[in-house]
Amino acid sequence: MPDVVVVGAGVVGAACAYYAARAGLDVVVVDRGPVAGGTTGAGEGNLLVSDKEPGPELDLAVLSNRLWRDLATEGEDGAAGDGGFEFEAKGGLVVAETAEVLRALTGLAGKQGVEYAVVAPDGLRDYEPHLAEGFAGGVFYPQDAQVQPMRAAATLIRRGAERFGRGALMLRTGVTVTGLVRDGDRVTGVATDHGDILAGAVVNAAGTWGGEIAALAGVHVPVLPRRGFILVTEPLARPLIRHKVYTAAYVTNVASDSAGLETSAVVEGTPAGPVLIGASRERVGFDRTVSMPVLERLARQAVELFPALAGYRAIRAYCGFRPYCPDHLPVIGEDPRAPGLYHACGHEGAGIGLAPATGHLIAQALSGVRPDLDLSPFRPDRFTKETP
Repeated sequence: MPDVVVVGAGVVGAACAYYAARAGLDVVVVDRGPVAGGTTGAGEGNLLVSDKEPGPELDLAVLSNRLWRDLATEGEDGAAGDGGFEFEAKGGLVVAETAEVLRALTGLAGKQGVEYAVVAPDGLRDYEPHLAEGFAGGVFYPQDAQVQPMRAAATLIRRGAERFGRGALMLRTGVTVTGLVRDGDRVTGVATDHGDILAGAVVNAAGTWGGEIAALAGVHVPVLPRRGFILVTEPLARPLIRHKVYTAAYVTNVASDSAGLETSAVVEGTPAGPVLIGASRERVGFDRTVSMPVLERLARQAVELFPALAGYRAIRAYCGFRPYCPDHLPVIGEDPRAPGLYHACGHEGAGIGLAPATGHLIAQALSGVRPDLDLSPFRPDRFTKETP
C-alpha cells in the first residue's frame, strides 16, 4: 500500500511523484497511456515568466523556474547542463509592433518583479539577427527557458525511482482509473481496470481530464480542453533563432476567455535543429481534426517574424489540449469536499513550466509541511456548480 497514488504520468504528475518520493513517501503513478502520452507530449516545453500577470500564477512560475534550474544541474543527468531533458536557459524576447504596445509591455514588465531589459528598435537585431525589420522594440526576459517535455516527464519519474530507494516510486502504465476508493468521506485509493490500489492519498494530475477524475469523487472542477497546434520545420543546418521569440499578442491570448480561434506567433529553435512554431488556441472539445487554415496562419505569422523561415519546409504538425480553467489558475491542493484527494491540474498552456513548483507544493501538503506559497488562490472548491 503506497502513501500516494498519482493519477497521470504527464510532466505535472511526474513532478508530483518525484517530489513526493524525495519527501520520503512511497508513490505509485498510474496512467491509461504511456508517460507523456497526453498534453505533455504535445507541448513546446515553455518555461515562461514573461507572459504572466503579477499575482499567484507568476509567483508559482518564479518558484518553478528556480526548481527547473536546480533539476537541470542535479547529479549525472546535469553533467551537460541540460538535466537530461534539453533544458535551455535561452531567455525570451517579446517584440512589439507599435510604440503603444511597447509601452504596455514595458509597463507589465515593471510590475512583474522579474528580470527584464527593454530593447530599443535598433537593438533587436543584437538579440535576433534574422528578425524582421519594422518592430518598435521589445522586452527581453533572461529567466525564460525551455525543456523537451517528454524527456522531462520521463526523467523525473526515472530519477524518483532510482534515487529514493527501491519501491519509493513505481510506474504503472496501461492502467485506467475507473473510480475512487473511499472510507467514509475520505478518499483512500483508486479503482482501476486492473484492480484497486489503496493509498493514504490520491493526487489528480490528469491534466485536461482532471475534471473527469474529480467527478469520480463527486466534486466539480471545471477543466476544459483548449486545442492548440504546433508546426515543426525541417532541421536547420545552422541555428536561425537564438531565443524564444513571440509577439505581444501572445500575452493577450494567454489571458483570453474566448472560445474562438486565436493565434499569435511563438517561434524558437531546438537543439536537434527543427524550429517550433505556435501558438493557436480554441475551445472545440476533444476534436483532433487538423485545421489547414490554422496551420497556414501560424506559418504566415512565423515568416512575418523571421522572413528566412520562408525558405524552409514544415515537415509535420501536431495538436494537444491545454487543460483550461475559467479563471486561468491551476487547481492545486487537497479538496475539502473529498479529504485525501489532492488536485494538481488545470494549468492550461503553462503546465510544463509550472510542474516542479506544483509537485513541490503538493509534496509539502502531503507531508504536513507548510507550503512555500499560499495555496488558497488555487483551492479546488473555488468554483460554483454553474461554472462551465
